[in-house]
Amino acid sequence: MRWIRFAVLVLAASILQASLMDVLRVRRDVKPDLLLVLLVFFGSRCTPTDGVITSFVLGFVADLINPIGGVMGPRIISFGLFGTLLSDVQNVFSLRRPLYQSVAIFLLGVLTAVLGYLLASLRTEGSQTRLLTLFLWQPLYSGILGPLFSLPVGWWMRMNRKNRSLYGHGSRFR
Repeated sequence: MRWIRFAVLVLAASILQASLMDVLRVRRDVKPDLLLVLLVFFGSRCTPTDGVITSFVLGFVADLINPIGGVMGPRIISFGLFGTLLSDVQNVFSLRRPLYQSVAIFLLGVLTAVLGYLLASLRTEGSQTRLLTLFLWQPLYSGILGPLFSLPVGWWMRMNRKNRSLYGHGSRFR
């Protein structure tokens, strides 16, 4: 794993998510979640150990940008849990096709939103978040646009090459 490239990518994605994703806003609250797209990308293409690390880092950044209910921690746990599950089952399910990526982004978006909301509701009395937007529309929109982002991310991380093994290890001499 190229950790410096990963750090630059997460920093750029967090800046885009916090500021420029408003351009792609469909309704008042519906915009794609780039960190969710990155969660599926790295969870399906990294080694299980790297998948766990990237999942928790992406969850931490997601909590920094947009905490659910104003509470820090629910997205760390939900991204970490479901990203770890995805990285563990990557040998069973191949997510190289755009349709499969879209379905995985949607399902993980719904699961992480539900778990994050439930964990946040343990700490807060009530949230002003629109549940239908959080549980359905944002994961659906992220699933539709997600495969478009995976090609440049794969190019940046150099994970799209055909001669690489399953875990992204190429030849020793690059």
